Amino acid sequence: MNQVSEAGTPSRGVPLLLVPFLVGAVVSVVLGVYANVHAPTGVAVNVAGFSGPLEAKVWLTSAALLLAVVQVVSALTMYGKIGRSDPPTWIGAVHRWSGRAAFLLTIPVAVHCLYALGFQTATPRVLIHSAAGTLFFGAFTVKMLGLRLNGLPGWALPVLGGALFTLLVALWWTSSLWFFTTFGVRI
Repeated sequence: MNQVSEAGTPSRGVPLLLVPFLVGAVVSVVLGVYANVHAPTGVAVNVAGFSGPLEAKVWLTSAALLLAVVQVVSALTMYGKIGRSDPPTWIGAVHRWSGRAAFLLTIPVAVHCLYALGFQTATPRVLIHSAAGTLFFGAFTVKMLGLRLNGLPGWALPVLGGALFTLLVALWWTSSLWFFTTFGVRI
């Protein structure tokens, strides 16, 4: 079945997403399989300045979520959905750099989760967290590959960005928020 664009003509850009989606699916599956078959070590990289790896994880994830909010606001500004219709020239740089920084903050968190904890299913919260973590990096892969494709439908990047944001919120909700409400706010 062909996708139809807003003008009523078939959208030729949708098939362009096939390869990024396949690569993203492979990334998600590989991370999930590794996390599932790898025996959790309980030991991972700690980040200086935090009292332990869990505290580092929840604060890095919280900072990544804050930068993801900057991503959403800057994207809405670039698309003319908030603010003035002619966005400032610097908003694209804010969008790109906040995304890069948010992604970099997730790397030590992912290393800790994959290596020290593995893919866990003990409770619904932990299962959702494990699934969202593996899907997050697959969705990130799809979005980054999609950025380089010419001819994508106009909805593609906002949908991919929204999926990425939603997965990061799910990760934060099932880890950082849970940690803060269970153990309190501590560094």
